[in-house]
Amino acid sequence: MSACVPTRAADPTRPAQIHQPHSPPPPPPRRFRVAGADLSASISVFLIALPLSLGIALATGAPLQAGLVAAAVGGMVAGRLGGSPLQVSGPAAGLTLVTAELIQHYGWRATCAITVMAGAAQLGLGCLRVARTALAVSPAIVHGMLAGIGVTIAVAQLHIVLGGVPQSSVLDNLVGLPEQVARMHSAAVSMSVLTLVLLLAWPRLPGRTGQVLRKVPAALVSVAGATLTASVTGLTLPRVDLPSWSSHALAGLPEGPVLGVVAAVLTVTLVCSVQSLLGAVAVDKLVSGRPELQGRVGRSRLDRELLGQGAANMVSGALGGLPVAGVAVRSSANVQAGAVSRNSTILHGVFVVVAALLMVPVLELIPLASLAALVMAIGIQMVSLLHIRTVTRHREVLVYVVTTLGVVFLGVLEGVALGISVAVGVALHRLGRTRITHEEREGVHHVHVRGQLTFLAVPRLSRTLHLVPRGADVVVQLDGSFMDHAAYESLQDWQSTHVAQGGTVDFGGRTGTRIAEPSTSGHCRCRPWTPWRNHQCATAAEPGLPPSEAPSDGQEEEMGEATPSGHQLARGISAFQRNTAPLVRDELARLAREGQRPSQLFLTCADSRLVTSMITSSGPGDLFVVRNVGNLVPLPGKESGDDSVAAAIEYAVDVLKVRSITVCGHSGCGAMQALLASEPGGALTPLKRWLRHGQPSLDRMAAEDKPRARIAGRAPADAAEQLCLTNVMQQLEHLRAHESVARSLRKGTLELQGMYFHVGEAQVYLLTEADGGELFDHVSAFDHADAAKELRRPA
Repeated sequence: MSACVPTRAADPTRPAQIHQPHSPPPPPPRRFRVAGADLSASISVFLIALPLSLGIALATGAPLQAGLVAAAVGGMVAGRLGGSPLQVSGPAAGLTLVTAELIQHYGWRATCAITVMAGAAQLGLGCLRVARTALAVSPAIVHGMLAGIGVTIAVAQLHIVLGGVPQSSVLDNLVGLPEQVARMHSAAVSMSVLTLVLLLAWPRLPGRTGQVLRKVPAALVSVAGATLTASVTGLTLPRVDLPSWSSHALAGLPEGPVLGVVAAVLTVTLVCSVQSLLGAVAVDKLVSGRPELQGRVGRSRLDRELLGQGAANMVSGALGGLPVAGVAVRSSANVQAGAVSRNSTILHGVFVVVAALLMVPVLELIPLASLAALVMAIGIQMVSLLHIRTVTRHREVLVYVVTTLGVVFLGVLEGVALGISVAVGVALHRLGRTRITHEEREGVHHVHVRGQLTFLAVPRLSRTLHLVPRGADVVVQLDGSFMDHAAYESLQDWQSTHVAQGGTVDFGGRTGTRIAEPSTSGHCRCRPWTPWRNHQCATAAEPGLPPSEAPSDGQEEEMGEATPSGHQLARGISAFQRNTAPLVRDELARLAREGQRPSQLFLTCADSRLVTSMITSSGPGDLFVVRNVGNLVPLPGKESGDDSVAAAIEYAVDVLKVRSITVCGHSGCGAMQALLASEPGGALTPLKRWLRHGQPSLDRMAAEDKPRARIAGRAPADAAEQLCLTNVMQQLEHLRAHESVARSLRKGTLELQGMYFHVGEAQVYLLTEADGGELFDHVSAFDHADAAKELRRPA
């Protein structure tokens, strides 16, 4: 640590101090160094950004140079100042509709001024540290907004693809489409079709040659192919026209109603901010899927990212550029290309500047129809089937559809406002949708409340409770997860009155706990999961328990017995039908209708002590679980006699489209102990044949040149635990060798996670990257609080 000492001016009367031989030399000045991975990634991103920036500028009706200005400023300013190191900013397709409307209403120079003011507003929001509030917007609204913008872009660019000029609104474009088809321009259509064919076919080139060629971005190949074809054949069609930089238009003051200008600034601020912040979160997920980045690239600091985006928009607008936001396509390409720092983003902006100054003759050969086809394809991709499946799973289709249609027919700000209104209405409907029933069985009155119990349901609850006669025995079953103060006081007041009149009240919740129960009650408080560990409630035989408090036969059956019997399975099924089935029946009925859509593949050991639903707090439809002896993943191509694991991996990744795969090992694994004790020779039993797939883990642990897996805070207890940890790492390597997994990892749609469960400690450890090797870090009940403190640190 350096020390702070007072400084003073040199005294000419005193002799100069001479460094002694043992004193260290002064540190050399720091130099700007660029890693090779950042350089190659910046080139890849530049090759994608160049045609896209021109195409988005064309779609908005802005000068084509404005797209290059925004791309350069987004790379250098937002890349240097932003809080997400690997996010690439520039002109985004999500801003196309907003910018086009501004240009039509106010003109180009005024639009630049609005961009500057929107950047200033982003700076203000960043200083107020409200970045995370943007993440409170429902994903259905965001996806609906992007889908609406995508539809609008695709319909408008279709006219340019056919050789015409788009109209100002979606309805006008749809009405004029038949006439445009009747008088299509054959040269423009041919170049557009060629662009689309190359764009779709290039990522699917087969073989090793295709694997090499796919490293060149498809967007560049498609535009370059159409440009080369149009130049060689001499086709006559509109091309890119870049005016001289000396005549480039800069920002000018907007004219018009003040409220209209304020609304325009707010619209640009909202769309730029939300898209950039959600993009930063998405980049964090991509980075987490690359273990080599786990200690080198920190998580995004959202308030700083908002400040960086604001500064970039102010500079871009002042220089006559388009609005700037984080761009998903370029950001994912940056991560997949191997970028390790923000230098790749900055360098890509520098390359854009060089291209804008030195490559003008080449850029002016590009057909406009080719750029329009490229942007149209991007617009179509913004209507994501994955997003539609996600909102369908969460029953938010209405919000998604209303937002999409609102953006298409009314505008971005109006569509988002309409979507927010519908989302609030749906939330209130769900909050107030509480079913309250009353029935009498064997002299006991049962009041069943399904749903959230809020003040909206208090009148119906009060009417139902007053149907119960005085002095009756009552069981109130609450199946909701929330009860507000008004409902709580209503229940407490009724309970006090009913008990005073000689009745009894027994409350129950969906978790099986008794709420509002006197602390002196002698009832056993079993939880639904306790039969998994043969839980024993107190019996009369135990010392200190009066015979009057011993459980009855029915209670003993409910709670489980100390001694397993042949009827234990039947008892468990009976308890499920009686207690759990009524609570999960609606959810299972929905899953039966819609099919399974798990988000994770969980590959773990067949050990009976490892209960996946308990340690992951998951329910039906959440996990696609594969269990085998030793949580092994055979390498593809190995002769194992059993392809069940590979089949499950292929089905989960290619059919179910899971987003993550977790390999979970555990302490005391019998398979790992058998591996350690195995001796060469002897008969190959089925177990020994299967455990051969664990031999690479044993070899990895014995290798001197490979770092060993560690547990945070302590050393592995013995060789068996060391092998359990090593085996998790090795099986993750085997997973990457499967084609479906490797393909999804390259696309950034899948992430791998290692996990270790210590049975005796009930402690979960997650695999992270650390100096000196892999580290299994423990997960505690305080991790969420620690994360919240981290988010509150200064950005």
